[in-house]
Amino acid sequence: MNGPYGAGDGNGDMNGEGNDTAVEANETAADASHGRTGQAQGRPDQAQGRPGQAQERPGQAQGIPAANEPPGEGTAGDAAALVEQNAVKPAELSCPQCGVVVYPGEAFCENCGHQLIAGRPGNGAPRPSGGAECVGCGEAAVDAEGYCEHCGLKQPADRDHLEVEVRTPGGPVAGVSDRGKRYARNEDAFAIAPHPTGVAAVVCDGVGSSPRPETASRAAADTAATEIASALGAGATPADAVRTAVQAAATAVAELADSPEQAPSCTFVTAVTGPDGVTVGWVGDSRAYWLSADDLRADGADGGLADTGELNAAAMTAELAADDPNATTPDAETVPLGASRRLTDDDSWAAFMVASGALTEAEAEAHPNAHVITAWMGADAGEVRPHVRGFLPDRPGTLLVCSDGLWNYFPGAEDLAAVLRNAQADPAADPTGAARTLVRHALDAGGRDNITVAVLPMAAAPSTEQAR
Repeated sequence: MNGPYGAGDGNGDMNGEGNDTAVEANETAADASHGRTGQAQGRPDQAQGRPGQAQERPGQAQGIPAANEPPGEGTAGDAAALVEQNAVKPAELSCPQCGVVVYPGEAFCENCGHQLIAGRPGNGAPRPSGGAECVGCGEAAVDAEGYCEHCGLKQPADRDHLEVEVRTPGGPVAGVSDRGKRYARNEDAFAIAPHPTGVAAVVCDGVGSSPRPETASRAAADTAATEIASALGAGATPADAVRTAVQAAATAVAELADSPEQAPSCTFVTAVTGPDGVTVGWVGDSRAYWLSADDLRADGADGGLADTGELNAAAMTAELAADDPNATTPDAETVPLGASRRLTDDDSWAAFMVASGALTEAEAEAHPNAHVITAWMGADAGEVRPHVRGFLPDRPGTLLVCSDGLWNYFPGAEDLAAVLRNAQADPAADPTGAARTLVRHALDAGGRDNITVAVLPMAAAPSTEQAR
């Protein structure tokens, strides 16, 4: 049985030779030592959600006395010196390239590798060869710490930009993940796993306010993809395979925690293709979309597009009626799938408020708590209960599974279809090219978060006679 092809696990067709996207991300990264801000995800406490903006953790300001704190034991001269020091704070030096604080005497910025002192290593002087090749200048002079001794550029990490294409009996599928322009690491992860009758793709987004979010996303994606393929190979239905995989992934993430207060966490979404159609499952605010082939053709602009990116309030309200917004939807007849649309509803504060009728979508999205997630995987998440839904496409199209680094810029299926249509990127012919196009447009739009998308073309609609 084929195992999953995860971002960075060496399987599939990888592009790891210093592409322009990774280099640009390294040159513009700033915030290297802090949690995510802006569109980053937060996690609620037991009853109330925590804002998605990064929180200062205990210990970050240790060793700095408060303004009204008396000096410790010492001479009067020490006290006077302390007063003078507090009265006038010298300006901190910063890297002219990325803005991170640097210190006198440093030859390079530790964050981006920019040369700070002329005449030191990195001024273009010849260097002994024998190291790895630099993605910037091409010299074989990368040292053990990942810096080029010729030009000073910090080399991209393994997960800064990753591409995987997997050949399946139904055609190729692909995934692309990029660190983006703002953060020092990529906390997203994806995995692609062929199974006997189709393929499964999993995308997970590490929650930036938790410790080691990149380990949570990696563990969840790998575990779930392996479990889905194994369960389907053993004869399970796609819906049951997804539920089993979610529980296995949630357990794997929970086991990473040092304590409930130090719990790595992530969101989760998967799409599984097969003769019965498409099955999606999710926890959190990572999303799945269906893009009809009709809506991707240049001559079909605006034809049939129905999704505006709005929340599926009716579907969520039905779940809320059961007094459990995170409950798995009961098995039901598979929903027909035609025009492009979003297939998931976010587990977020904004979605909850809209579904309950408390706020309009515009009001909820304008609120500071809009992107606080209400469900996630982690030791502090409580019981993880996924949403699972089945769909039966009635025409060819493409499944997209992505993190919020993409959909924050292109929230509706119509937006995503327009990006591909305008770029003449055909997912059926070149799924890797389509994934690259989407990631590039998110970077061009700002790239404020990690960006991950998996592209699963479905060349022909499944037979309705096989629908459950």
